[in-house]
Amino acid sequence: MATGAPPAPSGDIVADRLRAAQDLYDRGDPLDAVIAAVHAEGLTRAERRRLHYEALNGPLGLRLETAARRDATRLRQAIDLLRDYLDGVDASVKRRLPVARRLACHLIEHRDPRELAEGDELAGLVAATAEPSKRVRRGLAWYADLPVSAPRSLFRLRRSDLVPLTEVADVSWHEGRLRVTGHAYLVGLSVRGRRFNRATVVLRGPRWVPPIAARTRRVYRPEATHGAAEPGCNYDWAGFAAEIRPWSLRWRAAIRAVVHAAQRTLRGRPPVPDTTTWRADIVIWSRGARATGALRGPVIGRTERPAGLRVGPRWWVRPAWTSDRTFQVVLQPTRAELTGVTHDGDQVRLTGFLPGTNADKGRARLGGHRMAAEFTPAEGGTRFTVGLSVAALVKEQDARRLWVEPKGDPAAPVMMDDDTETRVGVGRREITVLRDRRDRVVVAAHRVWPVITSAGWGDDGVLTLSGTYHDTEPGQRDLVLRQRAGSIYRVPLTRSGERFTVRLSPDAMPRYAGTVALASGTWSLSVAGGKGTTAPLRVDHRLLDTLDEGVHIIGGREYRLVATRFDAPVLIAAERRPDDEKGASGLWSLRRVHYPGERRRELREATVYISFDGRSYSDNARAVYEERLRRGDDREHIWVVKDGSFVPPDSAALGLGPGITPTIVREGSREHYTALARSRHIITNTLLPQWFHAREDQICVQTWHGSPVKRVGGDQRHMAREPRPPAWYRQAAEVANWDLLVTQSPWASEVLRRAFGYGGETLESGLPRNDVLSSPDRAELAAAVRRGLGIPAGRRVVLYAPTWRDHDRRNSSVRLDLAEARRVLGRDHVLLVRGHMMQAPPVAAGLLVPGPTSLVRPGPMTREYPFAIDVTAYPDMADLLLIADVLITDYSSSMFDFAATRRPMIFFGYDLERYRNSRGLYFDLRTQAPGPLLTDGADVIEAVRLIDALSGDYTGRYDDFVRTYAPRDDGKATPRLVDHVFTGAIDARR
Repeated sequence: MATGAPPAPSGDIVADRLRAAQDLYDRGDPLDAVIAAVHAEGLTRAERRRLHYEALNGPLGLRLETAARRDATRLRQAIDLLRDYLDGVDASVKRRLPVARRLACHLIEHRDPRELAEGDELAGLVAATAEPSKRVRRGLAWYADLPVSAPRSLFRLRRSDLVPLTEVADVSWHEGRLRVTGHAYLVGLSVRGRRFNRATVVLRGPRWVPPIAARTRRVYRPEATHGAAEPGCNYDWAGFAAEIRPWSLRWRAAIRAVVHAAQRTLRGRPPVPDTTTWRADIVIWSRGARATGALRGPVIGRTERPAGLRVGPRWWVRPAWTSDRTFQVVLQPTRAELTGVTHDGDQVRLTGFLPGTNADKGRARLGGHRMAAEFTPAEGGTRFTVGLSVAALVKEQDARRLWVEPKGDPAAPVMMDDDTETRVGVGRREITVLRDRRDRVVVAAHRVWPVITSAGWGDDGVLTLSGTYHDTEPGQRDLVLRQRAGSIYRVPLTRSGERFTVRLSPDAMPRYAGTVALASGTWSLSVAGGKGTTAPLRVDHRLLDTLDEGVHIIGGREYRLVATRFDAPVLIAAERRPDDEKGASGLWSLRRVHYPGERRRELREATVYISFDGRSYSDNARAVYEERLRRGDDREHIWVVKDGSFVPPDSAALGLGPGITPTIVREGSREHYTALARSRHIITNTLLPQWFHAREDQICVQTWHGSPVKRVGGDQRHMAREPRPPAWYRQAAEVANWDLLVTQSPWASEVLRRAFGYGGETLESGLPRNDVLSSPDRAELAAAVRRGLGIPAGRRVVLYAPTWRDHDRRNSSVRLDLAEARRVLGRDHVLLVRGHMMQAPPVAAGLLVPGPTSLVRPGPMTREYPFAIDVTAYPDMADLLLIADVLITDYSSSMFDFAATRRPMIFFGYDLERYRNSRGLYFDLRTQAPGPLLTDGADVIEAVRLIDALSGDYTGRYDDFVRTYAPRDDGKATPRLVDHVFTGAIDARR
């Protein structure tokens, strides 16, 4: 069997060198190392041209773009290195490059390196090409409109620029013909009608086999415009529908078969039916431009697994997709078919039939491993038997296709149908003999996998999945929904023997003490349980043809259950948007047409609340909203909600009496633009959208999300470089909108005013979000939060809340040893781990994610009781600070907030020097932190154990800390702000 050794070099020396250069680029090695990997010694002229073209179009071009976005010193180094490299590149290679790379090479070769590095021409070129280039037509040719001074000929769009962008929406059979539908267009060239707009799907076979021009017509498909990346472009008529007749394939393949049969006859071998493969290209003529490209890009779901059509005895036409998602059509004979699978002790025996073949010797091949096989002549062909060792299969990790090789004939893939599919249980593992999307036999060994045999949506929006799970271990199992970003939900399975059933409501997934809708995106499905292991869920192949993969609208959101990669189920969630809001074109219309029009209309006496861009009902906006409802303020209250992440409560739900209900607007919707254009007050804690421009009679209150520990705004190093980065200009435009900056202390006022260049009014009221920490009802509120998290009474709560790392945002490790923490601290402690929204979600053995049943990652601390709980997704940090008895943090603003409780803090600065050097801090933790500053996780755990004794050592420093950084967090910050803004007067807009 396969050994798992790394693959040998491909034999293509150009591909090997490009792969080496790409690996160095991915690792972040210096540019000179990447260039050294792209050496042209020992290559022919054609190979050198290919190498240079791919390198400049790949890692070398990407590294130049990265340098252009950074400082002038790095850009100068890149220019000098690439200037020397380009001296050895053929001029024809540079001409064939895409227009942006072509212009960059010209600037490097012909401009003064110092002026080019210190200027902004390369940076402007990179910024312009990050979006699809503008295209302008001069005469019969198309040119790019880019902010660079160069000869006009360099701007002309060539083959490398005019690449069709395609998507295939459906591949199906209609009246014996293969119909392929989708859209295809050239980026930047609008397609508003059928006139001067043609497309042809061309199938190209091997060598001299004549190509097939499929009958193709343009169709109306506005989805192309909605999904496009270019504002202002219209691709409504970029749709196409092509039909392919099997007869066109068969007669061409027949000519090829005659030639191959003659060749085999001359060698003294009998003819063998042969497979013929055609790749699909699409040729576009649009507004004077012509381009050819591969037809690729199936939409997820049924299009990924198109059905084949039997066109004769043992002959099939099968549409297929390659690994790079390119469309192919295959005319394939069935030379070998599987007829049975049996399990006999330590062997799995596969039996099959070779129709029309007379052989008594040969071998079989499973993946790359050859093995013995028995061949027995029979009526109409030959029977074969292959014995596979169970022990050898169980050791393998990958699925492998089965081939048979009769002596004297080429290898034949073994085909099968659904009825022959078999699963053989071997303890906690299973051996599966299944078909793939082209009906070929695939043999694999893995953990027992649950298989969905039925799936259906109810009228109430509940999705019910049923199936089989041959897992003999007892205990609870959960359906796990996991998003690539790290979010996880769990729903308990109901098991009865080998059957299971699970019901879930995508718009009401359990989260802490409430429910939320699934966030937009793709959610993978698996089953967890049985000693902490997870098994992927699969769809029974007999269900694939009837699986409901349509869109279901629940609570104003769209959900689809789809089988991708042939049989892997995923649940896709998305916001339901009207057509005029979709894509870059809809966005352009909202910003350029709708929003300016709304700004000219009369203001409404309404307030817009925005917390973390609409991600949560939390922070200062929540405190201001609830205070106004407490006062009976029945003016319009508008909450911006991003991706259905929360539902703000009304006055009745808050126990403040009926009558006041907030308005909810979806972030990015037409109503969102209207609300920001016409509302009198805006309360936010982050930067507002770039398209927002405050009116003279609007009042924009910036509460920010805490006093800064790390440098923010213009105090960050990259903001001081010349030329100014785009973020600097965006910040200046943002700050011009502010009428009032709310701060926690005079110290914070000074820092924020300087960092943001703000010269307007400042209110040092304290932060409204911290009032709950000093509330007279805080004990009752804390008890409710503890119940929602499932924390028993009497447990000491330790909250670990680190901030995010600019330099390491993908790192999800928890720096504390949870097993050691549980051993040292014992049963009377609970550790809450709060990851930052800008950091990858925390991952650690034993970290529990709250839900109806606890999904615990494998670890020794999960045997008795939950100790470490992941509260990263908990909506409001103030609630967690409210219940925390001890705070462990690093450089997070939570230290200033927690100071209102006067409870102990521990500072875990394991990377203090690196963080200070990379991001920068506003004060010295070593001399000012109101608690021990530690660099080792074990010391942090020990400090928690001894916290009562250690706290006394920091009493004086704690008092100074509160006086300096949180002097007004007395539980009355919200009334002060509401009085000032909504019942007092604010200076006229500057």
